[in-house]
Amino acid sequence: MKGWISRFKAVMALTVLALILSGCGEPFLSTLQPSGEGAAKLLELIILSFVIMLFVFVVVMLIYIYVVIKFRQKKGQEDFIPKQVEGSHALETLWTVIPIILLLILAVPTIQYTFAFEDMSPEVNEEGEEMDQIWIDVTGKQYWWHFEYEDLDITTSQELYIPTDRRVNLSMISDDVIHSFWVPAIQGKMDVNPTGNRNEMFLQAEEEGVYWGKCAELCGPSHSLMDFKVIAVSPGEFEEWVEDMQGVTGEEEPETDTALAGQESFEENCLSCHAIGSSPNKVGPNLTNFADRDKLAGVFDMTEENLYEWIDTKGEEMKPGNLMVSAPYDLEEEEINNIIEYLMTLSPSEVTPESADNGVYIDSDLSDLFPEEEEGEDEEESDEVEEDEDEEE
Repeated sequence: MKGWISRFKAVMALTVLALILSGCGEPFLSTLQPSGEGAAKLLELIILSFVIMLFVFVVVMLIYIYVVIKFRQKKGQEDFIPKQVEGSHALETLWTVIPIILLLILAVPTIQYTFAFEDMSPEVNEEGEEMDQIWIDVTGKQYWWHFEYEDLDITTSQELYIPTDRRVNLSMISDDVIHSFWVPAIQGKMDVNPTGNRNEMFLQAEEEGVYWGKCAELCGPSHSLMDFKVIAVSPGEFEEWVEDMQGVTGEEEPETDTALAGQESFEENCLSCHAIGSSPNKVGPNLTNFADRDKLAGVFDMTEENLYEWIDTKGEEMKPGNLMVSAPYDLEEEEINNIIEYLMTLSPSEVTPESADNGVYIDSDLSDLFPEEEEGEDEEESDEVEEDEDEEE
């Protein structure tokens, strides 16, 4: 009896521990608090699959309890053998058909949502007109993310700015190994593959906020440190951010002498890998709006101490396996401090991650980002083409 009680206590302790551990994790990396169309549909599938599994568990346990009580050994019936039902067509049909039905109940919406997530067709406004699409090229690298906004002439890294209430399409590829792009609160996972194999998905945030993303595919020693952010701001703020980022050329001079000296050191030692402005250089992360970030390398607090250690040690211990370790520079303490002061001047826009939580909503149809050619200009161009053809004849 004591042995049975001990085993029961052990099972109960493990059950309680499992329940407690199931609640562990980062609150900002939860699929149970959806803020986007994709995440909401995935939560529906999670709930549906949980209900099905709970139903199966309850039925099995009820049958188990019934059998244990009904067919337990009774006093005086030690040699009694219950009626054997093996080979029963009715039972075999029942426990074959029921799982098939349950799988179909789960499979139908899963397939529907899978095709819905693959639909990259333009959205339609209230007038039935197709809306301009925002396309962003996403490149996964060890161990950071690079973003290029097609048609907007913007390049950035680690922080992806998007407007709320609008689909943003992503075209994703890797420069090295397989990664997986995952923003749990907005959308599901999508593999990011090398060798020219592009995958596509969309993001749509229903609320302003800063949404954390992770690489969900083991990609090397710093895989767990390959974090990034999706910053969803109101359409009007996004439009302002785009205009500010488009105005950065990389040639702007800082105001202080120390920062100016840091800019010179940066250009001599860092600009071959990093870029400021819309340069396509992506050997290292783009630093156009570096000072607006509150995380260094995606995971460390943005402090001068951490930034100094990162530049001085090239992140060798902070992010093992990163390619900056092979950078050829050798900087003195004063040069590093100057570069730090310069980097902290790189804040081209008033729209920052804090803007996503300030409670200010500025509406816009984003039409200013996609100016349409006027009919008069089209007619002039066609007239010029006709005149050229007449001259040739």
